[in-house]
Amino acid sequence: MTRSVQALAYARPSALESTGSGRLLGLETAGGLTPRGAEAHPRFFSGFLASPQVAARGLLAVADVAAARYHQRTRPGSLDPVVTGNGDRLRFESFSGCGGVYARLDVLDEGLGGAETGHGTTNVDVNDPLREALSRMAGDDPLHLRVGPEEMAVTTLGGAVVEKKVPLPDRWLRGFAEAQVASARFDLRAELTGAEAVRFLRSLPRARSRGRAPLWVVQSGRTLRPTTRPGPGAVCLPGPDRLAALERVLRYAAGLRVYGPVPDGLAAPSAWEVVLPGMRLTLTLSPDPARGFSGEGGVLEALATEEAARDAELVAVLLAWEPRIDPADLAAQAGLTAERVRAALTRLGTAGRVGYDVADAAYFHRELPYDADRAERHNPRLVAARELVAGGAVTLDGDLATVLSGERRYWVRQADGALSCTCRWWTDHRGRRGPCKHALAVRMARRGAVLVEAGR
Repeated sequence: MTRSVQALAYARPSALESTGSGRLLGLETAGGLTPRGAEAHPRFFSGFLASPQVAARGLLAVADVAAARYHQRTRPGSLDPVVTGNGDRLRFESFSGCGGVYARLDVLDEGLGGAETGHGTTNVDVNDPLREALSRMAGDDPLHLRVGPEEMAVTTLGGAVVEKKVPLPDRWLRGFAEAQVASARFDLRAELTGAEAVRFLRSLPRARSRGRAPLWVVQSGRTLRPTTRPGPGAVCLPGPDRLAALERVLRYAAGLRVYGPVPDGLAAPSAWEVVLPGMRLTLTLSPDPARGFSGEGGVLEALATEEAARDAELVAVLLAWEPRIDPADLAAQAGLTAERVRAALTRLGTAGRVGYDVADAAYFHRELPYDADRAERHNPRLVAARELVAGGAVTLDGDLATVLSGERRYWVRQADGALSCTCRWWTDHRGRRGPCKHALAVRMARRGAVLVEAGR
């Protein structure tokens, strides 16, 4: 697994301090992107939170996921959460070290007391002393949140005094994109009241579920019941122990919403959203605790086409840090079809430039503060497919193509626009984890042949 090192430079450690009028939660920012360009320490918010205790617990839940490895737990994760200001809300995001759980806390306008929110994305320092202070926080004293340096200090910071260097796996970066693609296929499958949500989540097994068959649940009256047959309306809950971070906020839960794709009998990802006062905390789970989002392959078709690359450049100019991105509106502005806009958004997702909010059923704009483009450059299947095409390994013959890979020859057939292959990967997954490298290579070769023919 390819790794890079991400240097996070903060002006000072984040801290929770007592003041004469309550408490001040100062979250320090590292280098990030804003509408003004790159900034060393961007400032996104300063104001009193409507529900201090809930916000503190929600932030701890996101930090819990960032520090967790739900599969092979010997090496803890260590990347600080990402925060995005979208004008009307703050989004705190993290990924587990194993890449199988994506967490997001959305602090909405009502949770921010109507205070103005900036635009941009950066990492925020969540250190161990801060976690301990937030865990001990009690009472209803006012809490002033500051995301970024104090206003007077913005122009006077002389340099970072706190630096963290953390490993950043390529598959972790690809996970952001794959989670977005998976979530865009979700529908609301179940909804519980706060009391029923607490009862259900506290009834789940706490032990690790590696190697076990996935659990399925379906709404039954006011609650969820387990089922062995994933029929209509069922939602997959792979590794219920991976929802442990939700326990941080259960006492404040106003409800639980569960999202998932149309069940087809096989393990699938799902999203679990706890509704909080002025906020939402969502955990999105990969289809298997031993399988991170990075290998799902949902983005590969968009990455294999140069058309999507050109469209992505155009669509990126129109994003404007919007909290809700409507593909139909983008299509009208860009003069593209909705299908091409969605492919462009998928491609932008591989660079961390868009996410997907299941509650709003809409994309949102962010700019991850690291070189997320390397996730595309180092995608194993994509790299292998390009090498096959460059080496002349693909032979096209109508709807059938042959691919010479190593000492073996594979046949790739096209039917109704979809490709199938005779390789072991296709036999095992049947396209559920994206195309194999041979099908990708054929897709690239066919597009190349069309371009050559058009140029004659």
